[in-house]
Amino acid sequence: MVASVAKPMSVKLDLQTRARIETLAASRRRTTHWMMREAITQYIEREEQRDSFQQDALAAWEAYQANGLHLTLEEADAWMAKLEAGQDVEPPPCHV
Repeated sequence: MVASVAKPMSVKLDLQTRARIETLAASRRRTTHWMMREAITQYIEREEQRDSFQQDALAAWEAYQANGLHLTLEEADAWMAKLEAGQDVEPPPCHV
């Protein structure tokens, strides 16, 4: 594993935002630097997950358009009801 090299990057914040970060950092007994890094890391992870979800949805839509395989709402609801009831069941087979 290669160690990453941290490089400084500046960000301009209005005074109100800066004060909010400082207040939060003090209440968490963290540095403002730590708070900003954590916020950026969480934001990036959330946005990457959102991108992945959108890509998966687009791929599913393209697959449906290509082959027409699907479940009806009733079939999906019945399957999910079984899962919610604690049954470990496979999804029903897709059909055209």
